[in-house]
Amino acid sequence: MLWLKAFHVVFVVTWFAGLFYLPRLFVYHAAASEELLRARFAVMERRLFAIMSIGAALAAGFGIALIVSAPQYLHFAWLHVKLVLVAMLVLYHLWCWRLLRELGAGTDRHSPRWYRLFNEVPSVLLIAIVVLAVVKPF
Repeated sequence: MLWLKAFHVVFVVTWFAGLFYLPRLFVYHAAASEELLRARFAVMERRLFAIMSIGAALAAGFGIALIVSAPQYLHFAWLHVKLVLVAMLVLYHLWCWRLLRELGAGTDRHSPRWYRLFNEVPSVLLIAIVVLAVVKPF
């Protein structure tokens, strides 16, 4: 169980590193005026998205393995809330993929300021998820 938990945490960290940095790349990409810079950001975004997707998949896999190894956790309300927040992270991840495609195609319609605000979403979710997993308030 501890090995599963350790690897779950490692890949959650990998996933969140991408969730924090990818929207920051979007800020720079949206602000770039030179086509060469925009193309460079598109490559960086695609590579980072691939790495963070692997982290997300492995985090989910180890999370599922934890639940399978200790199914009694499914009776706790805090875990249900945590899983809803994780589902919201998955939706955010997919939204990042959509934005990545729009920026790469040159059809983005958001300002660098919007991307800065968008970049705050995973921070709020991370705080809530960690509090739920550590404190287990209910």
